[in-house]
Amino acid sequence: MDPDRDLDAMDRDQLVAEVKRLRAGIRTHRDSTGHDLCWHHPDLWGLLPERVTPDVAVPPWPKFLRGCLRYREALERELPNAPEADVEYDKDEP
Repeated sequence: MDPDRDLDAMDRDQLVAEVKRLRAGIRTHRDSTGHDLCWHHPDLWGLLPERVTPDVAVPPWPKFLRGCLRYREALERELPNAPEADVEYDKDEP
C-alpha cells in the first residue's frame, strides 16, 4: 500500500497547500530551542496522512540519561556558538 496515494488525487493548488503545511511543520520542529529540544514531536508526526499511535520504547533511566548527555555533547560540538538558554524546565509552561 502506497502511504502517499492521497497525493495522486490532489490538484496543483491542493499540492501547493500541502507543501506549505508540511514546510510550516518542519520549520516549527527546526526552530525548537531550549527544553523543547528534548521532547519527541507528535505534532510533526501528525503532519502525515496516516494516523498511527507511535510505538515508543523508552530506555531505562541510566541509558536514557546517557543518551541525553550525548545529545547535549553533540549540540556543543555542532553548534559551539549557540546561545545558552539558562532556564529550568517548567512543565506548566506552554
